[in-house]
Amino acid sequence: MIAQTTAATTEPTDIAPVAEDAAGLPILTAHGLGKDYGGRIGCRDVSFELWPGEVMAVVGESGSGKSTLLGCLSGTLPPSAGAVRYRMRDGAVRDVFALSEAERRHLKRTDWGFVHQDARDGLRMAVSAGANVGERLMAVGARHYGAIRGEAAAWLDRVEIDPARIDDRPTVFSGGMRQRLQIARNLVTRPRLVFMDEPTSGLDVSVQARLLDLLRGLVADLGLAAIVVTHDLAVARLISDRILVMREGRVIEAGLTDQVLDDPAAPYTQLLVASVLQP
Repeated sequence: MIAQTTAATTEPTDIAPVAEDAAGLPILTAHGLGKDYGGRIGCRDVSFELWPGEVMAVVGESGSGKSTLLGCLSGTLPPSAGAVRYRMRDGAVRDVFALSEAERRHLKRTDWGFVHQDARDGLRMAVSAGANVGERLMAVGARHYGAIRGEAAAWLDRVEIDPARIDDRPTVFSGGMRQRLQIARNLVTRPRLVFMDEPTSGLDVSVQARLLDLLRGLVADLGLAAIVVTHDLAVARLISDRILVMREGRVIEAGLTDQVLDDPAAPYTQLLVASVLQP
């Protein structure tokens, strides 16, 4: 439990400002990215640029390669081919897999966030809600427990969790509350890029809608770039600016979300859109 000391909220201390001369450049670039599992293709020859403040959805049926792609992009799954390059806060462009393990860990706790499909994979279930949020602040240099607790309470309120529950463990929270807590844990350090793996999957429809409204508002307010993996075209339409459609490990169509979903060119995309429209 985080000590109950009254103090002003805290700001992350171990995060460098963004270089002004880096404006107008992509924040993440994938070039010829591929991942093979023996003789099976996970993903193959994926290339794109993601811009600051842009949300990109990756859609496709189960086994299409979208989760493999997300793993490669987020630095957790080494690719078999190609490169992932990230523009650091100082403007330098670095190959994610050329970074040292320590540098990647630092990146993941400062500039990046990752929202898991199952919130239990992204939370520490044995500690309080406040500690889950506060730990990430402590990882970037915050040390005043009263200030950390104040910031944690503010973020619980921001994701629509009663701050009075700051000392409750996630084990007593509903699925929707756990997912909102996971979002608070990720966003408290003001990351520049967030990866989301099926963030609404498994939740009731009403809970999904509430969570999507929350996510959309936070992404806009904080100016985040995000990559969202989803099988739900409605989620993609609501939250993303641009979309990649994957099948059998390859991107078969890409473009502005509304344009692709309203007028799909690839037969497979047409089939996906029709399957949503048909009763």
